[in-house]
Amino acid sequence: MGGIEKIKKNTSVGKAGIREGIMSLEEDIRKQEGAFIGDSDICPLKHSFTDGIYVREIFVPAGMVLVGKIHKHEHPNFLLSGEADMVTEDGGRVRVKGPCAMISPSGTKRALVSVTDLVWITVHHNPTNTQDLKELEEIIIADSYAKYDKYKKVSERKIVTLWNKIIKKLTICRG
Repeated sequence: MGGIEKIKKNTSVGKAGIREGIMSLEEDIRKQEGAFIGDSDICPLKHSFTDGIYVREIFVPAGMVLVGKIHKHEHPNFLLSGEADMVTEDGGRVRVKGPCAMISPSGTKRALVSVTDLVWITVHHNPTNTQDLKELEEIIIADSYAKYDKYKKVSERKIVTLWNKIIKKLTICRG
């Protein structure tokens, strides 16, 4: 049966150190000859759409090192099959074994090494029902942590503004 197994969590590194390590690994991968970003023959992506939902499936062969993107929103993930060592800021280093379901918090960026072949699915809200992958990336992905932090601040202000409007309306209704 699948699941998440803690391997080793180096608490002396902390979240900032893990983030820095993931970003450094990504930069090292980008410098490698033959490195690829996104869909490829080696790690093909499958895109599926339904009302308000975008599903992204990736096949990853054993022995691959991958770094994901920074996701703006909390979303479900399903490791359908396979086994990988994964590192995130929030979870540290864990071994994941499929089948396994997990929720990724907003701001998640992960690095992983596929121990076996993997089939991994992420599910994202698609508020405009677009099938344009570039548009979806703008909705779902932040290019950097600075852009993610800016997005988060704007979103929090919108929530506070909405909450204040609701309280004002409730106050008016009570008379």
